[in-house]
Amino acid sequence: MSDAVLVIDMTRGFLEKGYNLYVGDASRAIIPNVARLLERELARGSQILYLCDNHVPDDLEFKMFAPHCIVGTIETQVIPELARFPGEYIPKRRYSAFYDSALDDRLKALKPDKLIICGVCTDICVCHTVADARNRDYPVEVPVSCVSTFNEQAHRFAMEHMEKVLGAKLITA
Repeated sequence: MSDAVLVIDMTRGFLEKGYNLYVGDASRAIIPNVARLLERELARGSQILYLCDNHVPDDLEFKMFAPHCIVGTIETQVIPELARFPGEYIPKRRYSAFYDSALDDRLKALKPDKLIICGVCTDICVCHTVADARNRDYPVEVPVSCVSTFNEQAHRFAMEHMEKVLGAKLITA
């Protein structure tokens, strides 16, 4: 059996300057690490799943965050640095990639041994996806050099929470 790599919100809307929710220059530093992770995991036979924000124009999330990654816009696309790696694109509309998406059914069909979860934002979509994965009893690994967010303090909190409360294994990629 193989593993599944969930690549969370590594999209143009989060990782390219000029968009409302650009995560910042520091977050771009994980891109080469994620690329190496995908290369390694593909060689091992793992399945790559790109989970990407896709919001309707009047999404209620925009009461908290500026409009971003609206369906049909370039913001929803996987960044060019990672798009060369083959994988499945699964749109999502909430923090957890499991909520109202095709992810749960896809994973049931794949039956992975474990999930490797990377991407942005550590304290929002990554953490909520890890929580829902653990609630479904998947073993989860989070490569520490392959996640990032807007705020270092929030990043540290989320990493500790995923490890100590949710039971995810933090690994060196």
